[in-house]
This record gives sequence, structure tokens and C-alpha cells, in this order.
Amino acid sequence: MKREAKLKRKTSETDIEIELKLDKPEIPNINTGIGFFDHMLTSFAFHGEFGLKVKCKGDLNVDGHHTVEDVGIVLGRCFNEALGDKAGIARFGEKIIPMDEALGLCAVDVSGRAFLVFEGEFKNQKVGDFELCLFEEFLRAFAVNAGITLHVKVVYGKNDHHKIEACFKAMARAMKEAVIIISECEGAAPTLSTKGVL
Repeated sequence: MKREAKLKRKTSETDIEIELKLDKPEIPNINTGIGFFDHMLTSFAFHGEFGLKVKCKGDLNVDGHHTVEDVGIVLGRCFNEALGDKAGIARFGEKIIPMDEALGLCAVDVSGRAFLVFEGEFKNQKVGDFELCLFEEFLRAFAVNAGITLHVKVVYGKNDHHKIEACFKAMARAMKEAVIIISECEGAAPTLSTKGVL
């Protein structure tokens, strides 16, 4: 099974195309029009070892909300599609990642049940042209559309850039850990659930 997805989504606010490859790391190609967001998505792809291409044209003349949230929607749907029936995957992943003085935590369950818990405080309204209140909006859109339970926490830190980046890297490594295939039986991989399905 090719664990890949390519999706397009066009609304009156955004025009998005995302290509995701779970098992084929490539140099990320990210362009959302929001520099810091591009940097974070690039970091996510690099540290998760995912092939990721993102093109987004959004109504940035309004603000970054639609762009950030809608990219989360499409990226989540790409993960959901690329994982298929989720048979044989590790399912759970967790990582704690430092970024200088900051520490970020992420735990994920690729469960089919969408839920987000986010804890974190920021000193500023923005890092570069990225509004920090949108980080939680991105996480929620991603979790809901990927069908995952996602916990993300800024454990501590002083620099908002470092806090966000630590969390993105933690999420990348946790997702990488959760989606790897760990068991196969005669070509059919069992599902890590007492229900038999995820």
C-alpha cells in the first residue's frame, strides 16, 4: 500500500494543495505566504521524515486565520487518507523536545477519535507574521481532520519562537513514531485495538 495522499481544497478564502508521503522523505516544499508558518511546517516534515509539499493562496489581506486553519484541515485529511485502515501502525507516539530554553511536549493516539488538548502561553501576539493564537487553531483543525487524539504542551520557555518550534518538532517526532508499521502477518497487518479497528 502506498501511504500517500494528494488533496486540493478551494474555498472563497483559501486555495490549497497538499501532497504527503509518509514513507518517502523529501526536501519539503512549503509556501503558505506566512514565513514563520512555512518554517514550522518545513521543520515538521523534516523531523517527521515525511515527504510534504504545501501550496496555499489565502486571504492574507484579512489576516492569517483562514490560511493557517485551512492548511491544518487539508494536512489532517492527507494523514487520514494516507493511513488508510491504519492496520499495523504503532498507533501511539510521544516526544519531549527541547529548543534552547524552551521545552515542548506532544503525545498522539491515531485512534479515529478526534480530540485536542493544548496548553501553552505566549508573551507576544506574533512571531514574524504568524499570529500565535493561530497555533491552537492549526492543531485543532489538524487533529479533527486526521482523526487523532492530540495533546500538545509548552512545558516552559521564554522565547515564543523557541516554544512553538519545540512543539512542532515534538509533534513531528510523535507522529513519525505513531504511524510507522510495526507488525505484519502474512501480508495482513493486525490493528492495535481491542475493537479490531481504528
